[in-house]
Amino acid sequence: MILMKINTHDYENDVRVMTLAFFPGEKIVIEEQDDIFVRVFVNVENNHIVIDVSDGKNYHLDEHASGTDRKTVRDKLKRMLYGIYSSIRGIELPWGTLTGIRPTKIPYGLMEKGMAEKDIRQLLAAEYLMKDTKINLSMEVAARERKLISQIDYSDSYSLYVGIPFCPTTCLYCSFTSFPISMWKDKVDSYLDALEKELEFLGGHLSNKKAATVYIGGGTPTTLLPHQLDRLIKCIRNNFDLSQVREFTLEAGRPDSIDRDKLMSIRDNGIDRISINPQTMNQKTLDYIGRRHTTQQIIDTYGLARECGFNNINMDLIIGLPGESEEDVRHTLEEIEKLNPDSLTVHSLAIKRAAALNIFKEKYRDADIVNTDRIINLTYDFAKSCGMSPYYLYRQKNMAGNFENVGYAKEGCEGLYNILIMEELHSIYAAGANSQSKIVYHNPDRVDRIENVKDVKEYIQRIDEMIDRKRKYFDEE
Repeated sequence: MILMKINTHDYENDVRVMTLAFFPGEKIVIEEQDDIFVRVFVNVENNHIVIDVSDGKNYHLDEHASGTDRKTVRDKLKRMLYGIYSSIRGIELPWGTLTGIRPTKIPYGLMEKGMAEKDIRQLLAAEYLMKDTKINLSMEVAARERKLISQIDYSDSYSLYVGIPFCPTTCLYCSFTSFPISMWKDKVDSYLDALEKELEFLGGHLSNKKAATVYIGGGTPTTLLPHQLDRLIKCIRNNFDLSQVREFTLEAGRPDSIDRDKLMSIRDNGIDRISINPQTMNQKTLDYIGRRHTTQQIIDTYGLARECGFNNINMDLIIGLPGESEEDVRHTLEEIEKLNPDSLTVHSLAIKRAAALNIFKEKYRDADIVNTDRIINLTYDFAKSCGMSPYYLYRQKNMAGNFENVGYAKEGCEGLYNILIMEELHSIYAAGANSQSKIVYHNPDRVDRIENVKDVKEYIQRIDEMIDRKRKYFDEE
């Protein structure tokens, strides 16, 4: 355990996040206890920062932060903590002091202001202590994002997200709110009734605007039967102006939820981009994490999707799955190369509070989770060799190795929705259980959120309330 005391709430989260970046999985407490092995005391007053850290040794820093704005003080505080923790642990973090989910935000903004690339690189190294590999990655992604975004009139459009919260089973690492279809299949039509009601309301509100992208996610949308998929997609098409839609994506997800009839229903309704997500091509890992399908099913389902006419297929991989070595990752990449997908999203495992791996720590205490610079670089080089370049990235708390999630794609096969939701460039209206609408304003910059309840039963019963939340917000705009 780590004892942490700070004299102001203004920087408490910064200290907490920086501490956990160096001591992942440790519990932070604010009162003395028996099992404490690191004590952190921070005092910030009038831009004067004093830090005392003890782990058997003593580390003391007493410095002034030049400037008076909160950001200057926060960045100085994080660099001071970084130096102390790096000495204690004997390690450096690939992203330096950056702990937020959008590491491209800084280089993107500086590019927009016209700063020279050389100067941006120097700033990222000096101010945020980023390593060269991550500077290169963030610069490459920011440049590609700018190019793609320039092709979209995002100021006068929106994106639509539709959530299907059912899954064949819940994976060991998953923290998303999902419901096993075997237990909920009798409620699917009732769920679609409620979802259609919300979509009809949203469509009416957005009748004078055009959608730029549509994304049906989950859960696993292909747990729906073919006629249910047909019903859902037709509802979207009947209620929203898709005349200028740039991308219509459905997350097909797990191969054990996909068959020819479903794929043809999706394709016949004009969806042009799907995901088939193996996560790994090692059968022992699939069995361990609770994905009840085989690697051969992944290969067969991918081939079936190509037969059905899909020419923009994404595949997701997770690096750092329990028990996987570098050789296991290399095997997965070799198998994926044979399939030749159009885009690839590489996730670093992030074990969240609601995941079974975290809830049942004792049961899975022997699960060996490994992620390294070498493995991450291996995935980067692999994607490049397959003709893909990185186009978006984001980070999460508790990521294995303190790394990142990166989307790679061949030219013209990028997931535009991924960029738009990550960079918060225009509003994303969401329908379904556990969905969240993000309403973006640019003058002044502001993002408002409208959340739906997570539980399927609650969503069905309270659909009028979910709609009324949106109606009240829209009436006050």
